[in-house]
Amino acid sequence: MIRIGNQTSKTASPLTLPFNYALEKRFDAFEWFPDRDEFGTGWEEEDLDLETREWIRDSGRSQDIQFSVHAPLWANPFDSPALTAFRASLNLLEDIGASIFNVHFPPDENLHDYLQTIKPLILHLKARGRLLAIENTPSTSPDDVNRLFALLKQAGFPSEHVGLCLDLGHANLHNTTRNDYLLYLHSIQKSVPVIHIHAHENHGDKDSHLPLFSGPAAYDDRGMRVFAEWLRRRNFNGAIILEQWPDPPDLLERAHRRLKEML
Repeated sequence: MIRIGNQTSKTASPLTLPFNYALEKRFDAFEWFPDRDEFGTGWEEEDLDLETREWIRDSGRSQDIQFSVHAPLWANPFDSPALTAFRASLNLLEDIGASIFNVHFPPDENLHDYLQTIKPLILHLKARGRLLAIENTPSTSPDDVNRLFALLKQAGFPSEHVGLCLDLGHANLHNTTRNDYLLYLHSIQKSVPVIHIHAHENHGDKDSHLPLFSGPAAYDDRGMRVFAEWLRRRNFNGAIILEQWPDPPDLLERAHRRLKEML
């Protein structure tokens, strides 16, 4: 089963507005991304009190929505022990009944050291029956992805619940696959488990997070059709998250509908 949903936004007010939209449109996936920046824009975990978390959990269960939680961008496991850096996000994950925890691929770090650093996080999520999705950034090459998951298999600790969050927009920005995210997809080895998707577009110039079918695919959707076929061949069974809160928001519903048709 492939689910499609959206994500919270720095600009939405109240912060639950994108989730209410997901409920209204009967989306079956939603991602919570606490991402308050240095200027105070956005939100953080403490902005969702216990009563609101219970409402989120119950609403998700009643409409069969799969929740994921995206770790804050500042939470770099190399700066502090992983579980300490991620604790507030992990508490949110537990409170709302989310099944996937998403973190970014490390920038320019030793991959072996990275895996050893996040080992407590991997074991923590394993013990709670949750999945860990590691997301490619614009600086992550397909070779980096392949090496990380090869090392993970050699690491000697449980890893069957760890997979890749494939970010299409980031794939389109890497120097080796700029404006050719399909090459990125086909460069990922079949042994790499793809368990989560972040879907947005750009023109190869910046991480603009355009809604699907509003960037290059607005004029030629063949790439998206190849992407849909790639998911089928991989037997993908997860969520595709539309990572934006556009104006008007109904661009999300249009993207949701067209992607469903392709799948």
